Amino acid sequence: MVSAKLKLKEKQNKKLNEKKKETLNVKIKEKNKEFEFLDHTADVKFRAYGKIFEEALRNAARATIAVTTDITKIIPKKTKKIIVEANTKEALLYDFLGEIIYLVDTEGFLTCDVKQIAITSGTNTETYKFVLRAELIGDLATKYDVHTYIKSVTYNDMLIVEKKNKVMIQVVHDI
Repeated sequence: MVSAKLKLKEKQNKKLNEKKKETLNVKIKEKNKEFEFLDHTADVKFRAYGKIFEEALRNAARATIAVTTDITKIIPKKTKKIIVEANTKEALLYDFLGEIIYLVDTEGFLTCDVKQIAITSGTNTETYKFVLRAELIGDLATKYDVHTYIKSVTYNDMLIVEKKNKVMIQVVHDI
């Protein structure tokens, strides 16, 4: 029953995202900017950029940790390998960033970068359409000033816009 509800929610979010893309006609920045923070009344909103989806995901991960601490000060001492599976790119983004937040909350692991990231399409025997494998690098949070904690990723205002050699991801985190 939970799986059916989740699939319905993903389908609704995909339709909503397609409508947002059409109405907003989002322009992707030409600058070599990894991410930028946008104004939001109560939460944290950002856009992450890349030439391909995987690069934009990497930059979204960096933006997520930049909410909590100064990522330029994190020394890359430890690695974590993660696997995330989802049926839509939006769900993949949500679960990927959710895993990064989970690692902060449960293991005190701050990601400073994504060393490797690969997305493959699921086969007929797999349940999910997309499988993301990533190697995160970072350090323990106890060594750094963590000034903000993220409660969760949200689907609110989530966008993924893909154009030729340009990808923009927009995310809102509940803090």
